[in-house]
Amino acid sequence: MPPRIRSGVCGGVFDILLPFGQIACYREFCRTPGRLRCYLVQNGHCIILKPQRNTRIQRKNSQAILDAALEVFSRHGYRGSTLDQIAQEAGLSKPNLLYYFPSKEDIHVTLLSAMLETWLAPLHRLDPDGDPVEEILKYVQQKLDMSRTQPRESRLFANEVLQGAPRIMAALKGELRMLVEEKSAVIQAWMDDGKLTRLDPKHLLFSIWATTQHYADFDVQVSAILNRSGEDHFPQAGAFLKNFYRRALTPS
Repeated sequence: MPPRIRSGVCGGVFDILLPFGQIACYREFCRTPGRLRCYLVQNGHCIILKPQRNTRIQRKNSQAILDAALEVFSRHGYRGSTLDQIAQEAGLSKPNLLYYFPSKEDIHVTLLSAMLETWLAPLHRLDPDGDPVEEILKYVQQKLDMSRTQPRESRLFANEVLQGAPRIMAALKGELRMLVEEKSAVIQAWMDDGKLTRLDPKHLLFSIWATTQHYADFDVQVSAILNRSGEDHFPQAGAFLKNFYRRALTPS
């Protein structure tokens, strides 16, 4: 039997068929997005190896590759993007790029994992002890701000989900589902106390995602209809959504 790697973070089990003394590496994507874990096979056991600290130039090049990939994936989608396009956008040779990331999928998953962590952060901050209406309005504004400042990340995530989320399904069924359950219970408690209009908490969250991320994912459509470009429509969108959700959530 080959040694078995069990991830304490994601709970995943990975079989490796390696001779004594060789190293197996994989990336963890749940609570430590994109962290490379390496294991040395010795006497049928896997020993975690501490990663070496990257140099400044390595960190700079890695970030340049990720920034370039975000632009390319956002423009062409995963299937329409190539490593050559990413390398050209980053100003690096393809062999140099492959030194940092062994495949297009590895770059894509690293971006998705970091994006998912950022995407979940505002929901984590929903405070059970705060004013219910104001807490949700704050969440709506934070989500809208993310659509304004990180439209490429939003489109990257949307494209992944439209393709069936093959690279982040475990995170959607794991961390995201647990967080939605946790915050839905908070919202339900507010409703039970008469502090919010009684609605389905999960569908309330879905509606917030839809009404805020729309301004990133469908930016071209919004700009065409409003005959505006850039970020001109975000103040008006923020005022509308604040009024809309305040009216919808304030008990009559």
